[in-house]
Amino acid sequence: MDYRILVVDDDADLRELLSGYLGDAGFGVVACADGAAMWPALAQQRFDLIVLDVMLPGEDGLTLCRKLRAQSNLPILMLTARGDEVDRVIGLEMGADDYLPKPFSPRELLARIRSILRRVADRVPAGAAQIRFADWTLELAAHHLRDPRGVVVPLPTGEFRLLRALAENLNRVLTRDQLIDALAGREASRIDRTVDVLVSRLRRRLGDDAREPRLIRTVRSEGYMLVSNLGNAA
Repeated sequence: MDYRILVVDDDADLRELLSGYLGDAGFGVVACADGAAMWPALAQQRFDLIVLDVMLPGEDGLTLCRKLRAQSNLPILMLTARGDEVDRVIGLEMGADDYLPKPFSPRELLARIRSILRRVADRVPAGAAQIRFADWTLELAAHHLRDPRGVVVPLPTGEFRLLRALAENLNRVLTRDQLIDALAGREASRIDRTVDVLVSRLRRRLGDDAREPRLIRTVRSEGYMLVSNLGNAA
């Protein structure tokens, strides 16, 4: 398949570098400097992925990411000079598929892009499935939960991805590295606390006591596990 990439970054030298490198790797590449130029490009051509800088003139990348995600499921890889944990969590919750801090090597960016495109090819089709655990229902197509009473509980993108990974592996321990990969498909960092932040948020949504969690359990020195029931038959 001939993949097409849209690069949105206000650094002209970086646009030129990425256009050449990704082009040599076999991708069709269009590059623009800001959101004002991004929208016409999207209207005129088909793209398979957007590389989107956070720090842009006019509307920033996080705002553009949120607007893009409201309109389509087009994969988004965000670039940023700000690499702290809060920005990574916000980017994922806005709907980004991956998050790469600057400076980075073009080779790493290429690996991230290929990883995202592989995952997109394996996505569950709309309306395909629900996963039930402990009287909760995770609706994969709608990206939300239903509580035991049937009330819809909306989930930010990061929380949905984490819960989906756990729900697809009920009663199995997933390491933090595996969960980070489910969130963004990037190489895990031992100091990355994104998973722990999102687990804490999910526990609050599920009414799970952080001191003695019953649903999302911490397995010491291994990772996290979502249980399918609380002592009842599965």
